[in-house]
Amino acid sequence: MNKQIETVLNYHNRTKHRLERYAKGPESIDWEDQPDQFRHFSGCEIVTLPKPGGELDVLFSALDSPETITAQPLTLVNVSLLLELAFGLSAWKQFGPSRWALRCNPSSGNLHPTEAYVISTGQNDLKNGVYHYVSHDHTLEQRCRFSDNMTESSLAIGLSSVHWREAWKYGERAFRYCQHDLGHAIGALRYAAATLGWSIELIAEMSDDDIAQLLGLNRHEDFKALEHESPDLICRINIGIDSKPFDVDALIADTKVGLWSGKADSLRAYHLYKWPLIDEVAIAASKPSTKEPKWQAVQSLPLPTDCKQTATSLIRQRRSAQQFDGKMSPMSQADFYRILSAVLPTSPAFQAWRWSAKIHLFIFVHRVEGLAPGVYALPRNHEALEKLKAGTLETFMWQSVAKEIPLYHLYSGDCRQFAKTLSCHQPIASDSAFSLGMVAEFSDTMNDAAWLYRRLFWETGLIGQVLYLEAEAAGYRGTGIGCYFDDSVHELLGFKDEQFQSLYHFTIGRPLEDKRIETLSAYEHLG
Repeated sequence: MNKQIETVLNYHNRTKHRLERYAKGPESIDWEDQPDQFRHFSGCEIVTLPKPGGELDVLFSALDSPETITAQPLTLVNVSLLLELAFGLSAWKQFGPSRWALRCNPSSGNLHPTEAYVISTGQNDLKNGVYHYVSHDHTLEQRCRFSDNMTESSLAIGLSSVHWREAWKYGERAFRYCQHDLGHAIGALRYAAATLGWSIELIAEMSDDDIAQLLGLNRHEDFKALEHESPDLICRINIGIDSKPFDVDALIADTKVGLWSGKADSLRAYHLYKWPLIDEVAIAASKPSTKEPKWQAVQSLPLPTDCKQTATSLIRQRRSAQQFDGKMSPMSQADFYRILSAVLPTSPAFQAWRWSAKIHLFIFVHRVEGLAPGVYALPRNHEALEKLKAGTLETFMWQSVAKEIPLYHLYSGDCRQFAKTLSCHQPIASDSAFSLGMVAEFSDTMNDAAWLYRRLFWETGLIGQVLYLEAEAAGYRGTGIGCYFDDSVHELLGFKDEQFQSLYHFTIGRPLEDKRIETLSAYEHLG
């Protein structure tokens, strides 16, 4: 085991919540002193994007067959819509004097550590360069200007994380949540692109250093102390079938001679607590340049959906439920199976995911028509089935219950109290139709490289984004659960070592709306 892997494993074990104690976090929180959710760079040229709120006729169900959707042209109007649907505001909420924004991409604690950048060349209405997207204003801030001689058309989205935004509330466990959110962002970008008839490609070979160079994140003098951004990923946007090869090296070279401008404004909140452990794990989990496979799972249609909404309207209505109707009638088996089929790696939602599935679902079924309450498993990779059987309790039945999906019944019984207790005593895990834990093939993955820790969480976040939208499409609502008692989950399932680890939980049910909270339009403040 090398030093980097050891550091990451120590971080993972140290930041587990336990029944007797929670992972280390702030002793007090000043809710009036939150970090600014909206980063701005002063001194940049501002590009005001076309007005948000545009609609397309593409149905959400059509995203199951993205190849049938007519590709929209690469225009500023469509780039604007892509950014809005992936990272823009979806609504404002107000309760008394408090007012807060919701976005199309979900975030742990609504803190939004993920920042998005646009790298554009060869477009008539957007100068060649690197831009930072400001979701609040729906504008682009040009951070770097490339040469006007670049005529080859290309579009990419860069993603980074401000770890301190999460650590302000969640302390040392925040690094995990930033990685969840990066997976959410990948999923949000995929759905937004598919709505336009476009697709995304993860440029996974790049090192973190190269991403930092491309996005200007290594320009340390442009950021306030303790408020830097960590590089995560570059996603190429493919516009139809005629997209040309993406020359990453040329773009990086352009950033070295390009004209940079702007400095990050302070995120304002006082840094009362310091979390050096997060910086340690971030350095240990940094990614070098690698050779990555072109592998993709053979795509197949998920089970049918009855959703008749357009994709744009469904994406904008996505919310995280705060509480569920614990007396709800059972979810239909058809809806349940559809939701699970959509998170399999053969689903179009995972077209861009270039690796075999390492995350599998263990499901607490509470209220699903035709299924006995109890524990179920959905192995997302058939090759993992025997390892999962061997690694769990000997008393589990592993009885196949569906021809359409690899769903196995392990245990019969009312698991609502178990689910609630394991999820830090939160009723959302027991009042729902079902809740689940996303279990990773952990030790074998971590033996290969420390930075794969991040990718495991990205995969859970991508699954989570699919669950969020599928819940909405079925007339329900979902909520990601980052707070759970790690080793208690493992004990319940029978895991005796680190071969498997639970990395993210989720729950779906019938939401109860708080009528006291007012909902306002997303971009009403722009006039």
